[in-house]
Amino acid sequence: MGLKEYKAKRKFGKTPEPKPGLRRKGEHLTFVVHKHAARALHYDLRLELEGVLKSWAVPKGPSLDPSLKRLAMMVEDHPLGYKDFEGVIPEGNYGAGSVIIWDRGFYRHPSAKGRKESEKLLLDGLRKGNMKFMLAGEKLRGEFALAKTGRDGKSWLLLKKKDRYATTADILRMSRSVTSDKTLEEVFKANAEKASRRKINEIRLREAMEGEDLKDAPVKLMPHSIKPMLATLGKGPFDHPEWIFEVKWDGYRAIAEIRDGDVSLYSRNLISLKPKFFPIVEALQKFRFEAVLDGEIVVVDDRGRPDFQMLQHYQKSGSGHLLYYVFDLPYFQGRDLTNLPLLRRKELLEKILPPSSRIKFSDHVSKEGVLFFNVVKENGLEGIIAKHSRSAYRVGRRSRQWLKVKTELTQEGVIAGFTEPRGGRRYFGSLVLGVFEGGELVCIGHSGGGFTTETLKEVREKMDPLIQKKCPFKIEPKTNAPVTWLKPKLVCEVIFHGWTDEGLMRQPVFLRLREDKAAREVAREKPVESKRRKRLRDVQ
Repeated sequence: MGLKEYKAKRKFGKTPEPKPGLRRKGEHLTFVVHKHAARALHYDLRLELEGVLKSWAVPKGPSLDPSLKRLAMMVEDHPLGYKDFEGVIPEGNYGAGSVIIWDRGFYRHPSAKGRKESEKLLLDGLRKGNMKFMLAGEKLRGEFALAKTGRDGKSWLLLKKKDRYATTADILRMSRSVTSDKTLEEVFKANAEKASRRKINEIRLREAMEGEDLKDAPVKLMPHSIKPMLATLGKGPFDHPEWIFEVKWDGYRAIAEIRDGDVSLYSRNLISLKPKFFPIVEALQKFRFEAVLDGEIVVVDDRGRPDFQMLQHYQKSGSGHLLYYVFDLPYFQGRDLTNLPLLRRKELLEKILPPSSRIKFSDHVSKEGVLFFNVVKENGLEGIIAKHSRSAYRVGRRSRQWLKVKTELTQEGVIAGFTEPRGGRRYFGSLVLGVFEGGELVCIGHSGGGFTTETLKEVREKMDPLIQKKCPFKIEPKTNAPVTWLKPKLVCEVIFHGWTDEGLMRQPVFLRLREDKAAREVAREKPVESKRRKRLRDVQ
């Protein structure tokens, strides 16, 4: 084929690609695999032969799985110097985009003893349309074959032979250059004159869609108005090799639906959060993919610590830093990911999230839950979420494969009434709190501590429209002062010190209102023990 076509397609001086030139032959034939983010992400297999690099574009990339056949389109020969090329082909040039050296090494014919014999047998196989070869690269090793298909002379199949290097593992997950250790995105940022966010996002999205990441995810229409998967209260922190541990963010749980720049953002009880947190929506509108995200909206102070009071008043004050920490990906690009293992969903999520000042990936640690919990506690955070690394995403269900471990014991309660204030106190005395059990509201105690003058006034203003004469409990509880009953719609959260034998909270102290929680979902939280902790306790 020669290098005539290669030279005709390129404007040297405007592209950093090498010009054709003489190269000294080495003792062994070389090969290189380029990963190339042009109009479509693909891989280029290049084999040294006849003083050039015979080249095939492999859209889905090479594989070490003998059961997979990869289409390989033969393209123009490239000069030998191209085996060292890595960089960015500028816009306006043929093949514009980011290029990395994904793999390289030596290759030979399976039955040849030296370079000369190997080259003769390889050329013979090339002419016959059945080319067998052994690769000795950093990622690709063992015997492969290129088999011509069709009559156009350009369509081939790349196959891996069964040998000791064969595996079903997805080799494409190894996405970095073997020479610079950079990804396509990092090479683009380092070399492009104008590393536009649009182009970076395109590269990120294409890399996320390649390989076997989505092979087990069925094609489905995008779901709407989904309720998030919920965690069960755990008894305490634990270590386990199959569990991961995340920060329990002190904010509003939020689902985001993104499609063609249109964004829905809503709470766990399906209330729109768009008006309240529009800066988050604006940031999500820049994401050019179709997805459902699950995360937590928080406001952090200058030290990076979540502040729930600032979050509640963010719309009025604008103080603090508004962030959306995303920790799960139930749906992506026409695929239902709910049955994929959690770690695969998180790996994909981390790949696709573009850099953003508002949207952050909620990272995790593996195995060491006790140490992580202690660090979280020392930093004054709310707690951790322990998740089984292979857990599926169960929409709207509370699961024991997700456990919340709090640094302080807290409980949500439905505000069923309030007592009259005493002394110099204004607005009200104590809140009468309940939870739903078997469809009925059951009293769990009174909370009169933890209020400031400001919160007393704020809570009273929200209670006044809910005043009613009828007691909302089936069995009216005893109180130490006259009570004004309410429609059971308002939810708060308290810190307490355990339960009495009668099922009442010990020393509950008001923490905050929870306007993001639906009253009917409020239940008594009963901690469960992880199997790992139970086994350890049984041994002891």
